[in-house]
Amino acid sequence: MTSDPWVRSFWRPGKLAAQMERRELKVSPAPPSDWVNRMLQRVAVVGAGAAGLCAARHILSRPGNFAPPVVFELTGNVGRTWSYEERVGSYSNGRPVLSSMYRDLRTNLPKEVMMFPDFPFDPELSSFLSHQEVQRYLERYCDSFQIGPHIRFNTAVENITPVSMTTVSRERMVTWEVTSSDSLGHQKTETFDAVFICSGHYSDPHIPHIPGIQNFKGKVLHSHSYRFAEPFSGQTVVVLGAKSSGLDISMELVKAGAKVILSHRHPPLTVPLPPGIQQSSSVAAVEANGSIRLQDSSVCQADVLMFCTGYNFSYPFLDSAQLGMEIQDHVVSPLYRYMMPPSFPSMFFIGICKIICPFPHFNCQVQFALAVLDGSVILPPQEQMEEEVRREQQKKLEQGVQQHHLLKMDQDQWEYCDALAGSAGFPLLLPVVRSLYEEVWRQRQIHPENYRELNYRLVSATQWELLN
Repeated sequence: MTSDPWVRSFWRPGKLAAQMERRELKVSPAPPSDWVNRMLQRVAVVGAGAAGLCAARHILSRPGNFAPPVVFELTGNVGRTWSYEERVGSYSNGRPVLSSMYRDLRTNLPKEVMMFPDFPFDPELSSFLSHQEVQRYLERYCDSFQIGPHIRFNTAVENITPVSMTTVSRERMVTWEVTSSDSLGHQKTETFDAVFICSGHYSDPHIPHIPGIQNFKGKVLHSHSYRFAEPFSGQTVVVLGAKSSGLDISMELVKAGAKVILSHRHPPLTVPLPPGIQQSSSVAAVEANGSIRLQDSSVCQADVLMFCTGYNFSYPFLDSAQLGMEIQDHVVSPLYRYMMPPSFPSMFFIGICKIICPFPHFNCQVQFALAVLDGSVILPPQEQMEEEVRREQQKKLEQGVQQHHLLKMDQDQWEYCDALAGSAGFPLLLPVVRSLYEEVWRQRQIHPENYRELNYRLVSATQWELLN
């Protein structure tokens, strides 16, 4: 058991549940198998994307502590973010299309950095992959760890509610009632000991308010609904937002013959941009005649307004007030270790942070969460967890981090993953992962159009090499 000072407390749900059942059932020293099964913790996993599959894989690897998980997946296949769907809007059953993937997307991280630490990509593949190759990787991951039988496809989670009870020793125990509905609308409510929220945060588009936008006479869309560039050939497109998706889509558009006005509120980008992309200040308003007024008071005309402005956190199946949390467009708080509501530390939000190396990050979070559930890591009291979250947020705000960026990790991700690994006793991420991650970031600043043509190979735990 860990001796780390930030993970000491009395909260041990698995052990407590077992004690309760022993007292009530008065079992003999050789209990029947069905009683043993009831001692195992039941875990619900919401979402069968990369994070959900990772959670299921590690739950299945611990049969002595956990029953096989139940994975609820709204769509008909695994992959979530990586599952390309040409349709936009909603399906015939009224459910929204979750995919934000566009046809020609290639990863902006090499496979050598992206992979789950215990499951490499095919070494014959190029370093920078198409979304189809990542989707196949996740399908192979699912098959290799025999996760498929535990996924309920085309099943929506309607509600997740904590249920509290007091044990004979006057300790509080929490279980979770999860209500779901299948494709025919049949509802079912089940009880679990823990819940992993792995539903992602790339499906609810964030569209900032622009005064007068109703006056715009062209097409307005979010990158969530962008699939390919050809329909925009010959048009002028104002792309709002110059982060990864804004830059990538802008470069796709100009290659297809569009003119792009890249509108953002930051200082002009210094990276070399291809001809056809013009930078501008952010959009201030749309005038009555449909023209676009920018923050520098200049005016432009456009056929399309495309928002590359990110996504909202959305958990319609949760009552945030009941959980003692605040869920806003860009902030979910408080979350201890960026995962757990201090009031209910048997619920885990996996992969909620931004600017991270996703699959390795998920892998660390999941293993830490399971160590909490099996009692290997003991959490501080609720008040201490809340205070630590408050102090960390205050420190970021004092450093100039804006409120809506509090979940961005960037360089902090490496120390964070190391802390999780050190507390829960699983292997640290190899130093070569950080080294190559940072090298690729540098290359993106120098060669934003062609950095993906480079290929890498991991040589050791600390070294990588460039192959071309």
